Amino acid sequence: MAPNISKRHYLRWLPDPIPNEDNTSTTVTTSGGNRFVDLRIFKNPSNGIVFKGVAPLSQLEWGFAGTSSSTLKPGTNGALVTHSKWNHWIDSRTPNAESVQDEGIMQPLPNGDTLETGSMINPATGRKTAYEEKWSDVALQSTGRKDGKVGCVVLQLHNDAEKARGMVVRVGQVCQGIMRVGEKLTVEQWVWSEEESKSTWARRVRMGDLWMPCGLAMEPAKLVMGGKVAFGDYEWEVVELTEA
Repeated sequence: MAPNISKRHYLRWLPDPIPNEDNTSTTVTTSGGNRFVDLRIFKNPSNGIVFKGVAPLSQLEWGFAGTSSSTLKPGTNGALVTHSKWNHWIDSRTPNAESVQDEGIMQPLPNGDTLETGSMINPATGRKTAYEEKWSDVALQSTGRKDGKVGCVVLQLHNDAEKARGMVVRVGQVCQGIMRVGEKLTVEQWVWSEEESKSTWARRVRMGDLWMPCGLAMEPAKLVMGGKVAFGDYEWEVVELTEA
């Protein structure tokens, strides 16, 4: 599949009514190789504005990364629907990420958005509950490149001896990363900002004290596919490096 950025409009736990807006800013960056980072950051309940800058981890509703897959299967009316699975490899809620079950049915809507339905644990109740989420794709930007191409970079850390895992997925104008070392967790989100006087990358949010190579993902010319990158106390691998 082509690299993708998706934004969530809302999460609804059935049979609750559709909320007026999402209480989080939820963004997913997915690479052509189906590696993804999903960050869900709480909005300020008093004004609905997303927390920005350096924030405590309590402002992270959920963050996870891994690989996704989709298959066609018959729906309730016999028509084919898309069944998607997200295999968690890092998860902010548990060090045992692979134990998380995350799957749903994806249905296209007339306006181009996607409705996801399924069931998962509602953290407010601890019970498995039916849900629906509405998503939309974000138009990709070339981040100032003269050739207009959109870059995609995936950096991965895997060090079981130190219980360290990390993934950075940059797609076009959004770069996100999540890293877990034992019980320590860090997430970052960067966006490309185009203004009249200056175009540059800006960090939207950072939570946690670990170091992640998001900056390197913004400079793909310095990377080599399959190469190793020493950053902080760990070595990361360039597992995807594409442009289109």
